[in-house]
Amino acid sequence: MKEPFKLVCKISVALWLSLSLASCKNGNDSRPPQIYVTTLDKSNLIKKVAVDMEKKGPLDAVIRIDTSQTFQEMDGFGFSLTGGSALHLHNMSKDSRQKILKELFGSGKADIGVSYLRLSVGASDLDEYPWSYNDLEEGKTDPELEHFSLAYDTLYLIPVLKEILKINPKIKLMGSPWSAPRWMKGNNDTRGGSLKEEYYATYANYLVKYIKEMGEQGIRIDALSVQNEPLHPGNNPSMLFLAKKEKRFIKYHLGPSFAKNNIGTKIIIYDHNADRPDYPISILNDTKAAKYIDGTAFHLYGGTIDALTKVHNAHPDKNLYFTEQWIGAPGNFANDFSWHIENLIIGAPRNWCKTVLEWNLAADGNYEPHTDRGGCEICLGAITIDGDKVIRNPAYYIIAQASKFIPPGSIRIASSVPEGVPNVAYRTPVGKVVVILQNKGERERNIELNTGFNSFPVFLQAGAVGTVVF
Repeated sequence: MKEPFKLVCKISVALWLSLSLASCKNGNDSRPPQIYVTTLDKSNLIKKVAVDMEKKGPLDAVIRIDTSQTFQEMDGFGFSLTGGSALHLHNMSKDSRQKILKELFGSGKADIGVSYLRLSVGASDLDEYPWSYNDLEEGKTDPELEHFSLAYDTLYLIPVLKEILKINPKIKLMGSPWSAPRWMKGNNDTRGGSLKEEYYATYANYLVKYIKEMGEQGIRIDALSVQNEPLHPGNNPSMLFLAKKEKRFIKYHLGPSFAKNNIGTKIIIYDHNADRPDYPISILNDTKAAKYIDGTAFHLYGGTIDALTKVHNAHPDKNLYFTEQWIGAPGNFANDFSWHIENLIIGAPRNWCKTVLEWNLAADGNYEPHTDRGGCEICLGAITIDGDKVIRNPAYYIIAQASKFIPPGSIRIASSVPEGVPNVAYRTPVGKVVVILQNKGERERNIELNTGFNSFPVFLQAGAVGTVVF
């Protein structure tokens, strides 16, 4: 029964699309295709422009869209709500904070619809100092986790999250630990070192306790990556977690502990650069470990984005997530926007990612706070907060170019990629088709969007990015 049903759905979507576009072209629809354009000189920042169906010019490229060929379902676009981000938001006046949170997470015309956030489990390097939920005096241990506490998170992070959840109750959250408590580690330090095997079960219970206690706060953790950047022990905090050890931890401790405690949170592995697809593949090759794993998370500080498809091809039943990419201060809008759109907003979903997340949501004008001994000193937030003043930086517009138009539940659909015009296409839950396209050429281009039933022109300036909705 499944195949005929799928065929009927494909025919229905194709028929709907042909009728919709035909009515647009014939002037019978009051809602013609719209394009939201950002130019590298910032003269246009997600500016709404009606598609001119009558405008003529030499055709430079054709993007062919096939709504019947579908790929992954999107979970969302967003940022990491670091401890520092939460601190700055919390310290704003109530009215100013609610205004910027509504703009970020709301669904109104002036809002950008951020739909996914990544949280650090304990501190990240963009906190005031390194800490965990179970910090003890030197020489002390707590294998029963009697001193576990979310106390620090209740100061800034949890209050801000609760305000965000009032605006968007469906927002998805991923937790990512930067380190286990130092007393569980071989070097007894927040920076570097590895988890002692004698504490594997304790640390699994620590992560279960985090998920349960956040749940008691009304905060559901949808996914948990086992370790942020497991091959980079130079941050503070950080922890080295080699693939064989991460596999063992999941297989014998974290997975069974989740099952025993009826934890529905997805387990995500790796959470590091695209230059090591062998790391997640080696874990997923173990079927006993893989049964607990939903998918793999990636960053792009090393490697190329197409490496993610190697992981998909090796294990097509597992999901992929793009979870972090920073922008260094003071930022260069043209370069940052162009690279991130091509590699992340377009490239990551075309290589099977269900999320695209930039790094920290907010910092102040001095890129504070950050930890010592390896904390990022020049991480530019998507927004800069100075008291109640907000400055929107490149990452804000990078994410907004997608998040404003592609809600969770949207399905990536097939689109051809003519030379110099990277693009990605979706069908949204309400039946709209959304195409993000980028003109990598050095002059304006006339780019035709062609569904096989109808077509219309999109004129983009050199370097410009457009989100087309129809």
